[in-house]
Amino acid sequence: MPEITLTTLVLLCLAALVAGWIDAVVGGGGLLLLPALLLGLPHVPAAHILGTNKAVAIVGTTGAAVTYVRKAPVQVWTAVRIGLAALLGSMIGAFFAAGISSDVLRPVIMVVLLAVAAFVMLRPSFGAKAQGEERAPLTRARIVTAIVVVGGGIGFYDGLFGPGTGTFLVLALTAVLHLDLVTASATAKIVNVCTNAGALAMFAYQGSVFWQLAAVMAVFNLAGGMVGARMALSKGAEFVRGVLLVVVFSLVAKLAFDQWA
Repeated sequence: MPEITLTTLVLLCLAALVAGWIDAVVGGGGLLLLPALLLGLPHVPAAHILGTNKAVAIVGTTGAAVTYVRKAPVQVWTAVRIGLAALLGSMIGAFFAAGISSDVLRPVIMVVLLAVAAFVMLRPSFGAKAQGEERAPLTRARIVTAIVVVGGGIGFYDGLFGPGTGTFLVLALTAVLHLDLVTASATAKIVNVCTNAGALAMFAYQGSVFWQLAAVMAVFNLAGGMVGARMALSKGAEFVRGVLLVVVFSLVAKLAFDQWA
């Protein structure tokens, strides 16, 4: 592991804390954590940055998932099946990634995200649960659609390109399974644990993880994830919706910067 100054370590831990909070509420913590690692470790190979990021993120995601499962109406087995499909999809996406130019994908994803933001703003009821309203039952058809489209499709995107995967998961689970945003975010965390575990196993096998640094940052990421999950549970769908819009616009800005800077 390269030498890291105390200042850099403190800043990386703060980034891990905030990223854990963002990821727990609505996904997209990687928007902060990955750039922080890239800036803090400028001469480190990309594989080690990605591997260390996964080692940190899986701890916070797991903590958030456990917090959600204890208090939110999450169907764990359904989430795990979607997660396994996402794991397979990400492996297939990674296989094709070498032949796809990110310069082509970025504008497409930006348009999709802006359309999503417009939809969420124009439909305040999206992902909201009226007081006393019962959640619609999960039919076999919707579960299969979620496994194939949400798990396989977004997993494929994650392996192919990646940015905003957690946010796309929340939105897709809300739309396909008719979940409120809080329950969708909880379900997305379980799916993320599955995909992060698969990616981390591969990076670990390749020796591309700085375990000591990841262990320190993971403590802060875990704290941020658990706080974020509790806030989402206590403040409800409207709070998650607000954070979702901030993350979507931040992702669009980052993609635009990467494309044209």
